[in-house]
Amino acid sequence: MKLIAEILIAIVAAEHLYILWLEMFAWTTRARKTFKSFPAELFEPTKPMAANQGLYNGFLAAGLIWSLLIQDALWAQHVSIFFLSCVIIAGLYGAYSVQRSIFFVQALPAIIALIAVLLAW
Repeated sequence: MKLIAEILIAIVAAEHLYILWLEMFAWTTRARKTFKSFPAELFEPTKPMAANQGLYNGFLAAGLIWSLLIQDALWAQHVSIFFLSCVIIAGLYGAYSVQRSIFFVQALPAIIALIAVLLAW
């Protein structure tokens, strides 16, 4: 079960690295295709804001990756619980304030990973 938890953590981390790339480096190109409900005329003026959001997603990914590198099992569990909880909270808030689909894309994978972490250790 620990391996499954680690794979799920890695998937959530990879997702947030992808979001980092979209928001920091592809906001006015590829992100237009991903964030279809966002008005096209706002991509350019919101580029710095999106980059800031991308940076936060990078911190979430970094924390999740860090949790996979920690040798002490209890410490690794605590770090992964913290960062997965941050992802869940961000996903819930995004689903509430922006678009409901954020729950399924961001929060739900983190919830599944968190359950796996809690069952694994």
